[in-house]
Amino acid sequence: MNDDSFFSINRLVEFGMSLALAQQMVKTMNSAMVNMHIPGSMNPMHTIVPQFYYVMIEDKQVGPFSEQELSRLISEKKIVKETYIWKPGLPKWEIAENFPEILKLVALTPPIFNPK
Repeated sequence: MNDDSFFSINRLVEFGMSLALAQQMVKTMNSAMVNMHIPGSMNPMHTIVPQFYYVMIEDKQVGPFSEQELSRLISEKKIVKETYIWKPGLPKWEIAENFPEILKLVALTPPIFNPK
């Protein structure tokens, strides 16, 4: 039998080693792709859990409110920087100015339109 035949031991060992190397390369590439974050369709969809807040207004605990509802309360001046707010995960109530996400809402909330 010819040594260059497909069924020779040397060819089978070469084939087995090539297959093992290819499998290792695939595993490495898959691992790299899973750990890579590129905005777009290749990333798994992360579900965004809506955040809700409770607010002390006129000495009463009210809520829960979404960020959109908080924006409305901010524009109506019912929430100011000294207003106490709580959200799940906090050990105690905090004033509004201690919440970066509330400060963002203050900056993005347009004032109530008054043409005078």
